[in-house]
Amino acid sequence: MNQYFPSILYEDNHLIAVAKKSGEPVQPERGKPFSLEEQVKQYIKVSKRKPGDVFLGVIHRLDMPVRGIVLFAKTSKALVRMNELFKKRAIQKIYMAKVEGKLDNHQNTLTHYLVRDDNKRITKAYEKQVANSQKAVLEYEVMHFNNNASMLKITLHTGRKHQIRVQLAKIGHPILGDVKYGASTKMDNGAIELCATLLSFEHPISKLPIQIVATF
Repeated sequence: MNQYFPSILYEDNHLIAVAKKSGEPVQPERGKPFSLEEQVKQYIKVSKRKPGDVFLGVIHRLDMPVRGIVLFAKTSKALVRMNELFKKRAIQKIYMAKVEGKLDNHQNTLTHYLVRDDNKRITKAYEKQVANSQKAVLEYEVMHFNNNASMLKITLHTGRKHQIRVQLAKIGHPILGDVKYGASTKMDNGAIELCATLLSFEHPISKLPIQIVATF
């Protein structure tokens, strides 16, 4: 088995956060490379000298081409409580992205209604509510503009499939490399310029404030 261990960003008795690379699946997929979940399980098994199966709860996911923070639960108690925090939107999630072009507004809140097409494996965004749609909200701030690309700081208020990718594409500024949603150029290994850079929440057991950061 692959002996690669992930880059650990945070770890205690209940939680472990690691840095996902572009192209890595969070969970095992047929025909895909060694998943992040498998890597973390192997790391725990070896580093903690645990016999038998290792418990690891998947709290949230990132799309395959996206990089950044992925948080796992090492105990069932932490998994249940973290799932509740995500459902209540009690977790601050910040992303950084490079998008094509110069945005008209330095800061803005985007609200769209998303419909998932599982057959084509894409999400569609609409300005108004339509049948089977889910409301999606994010805020962005332009950090700088260079070489016809804008760097954005994104605060995610809902967690829909492909939300950031499709919302930015909807306003005419697809993420660099994201040809699925209209980007003009493909990047190596199918990567896109989107990174989950911050998770902030109350620890599910200790109740202490936790902030986990990854570099873009």
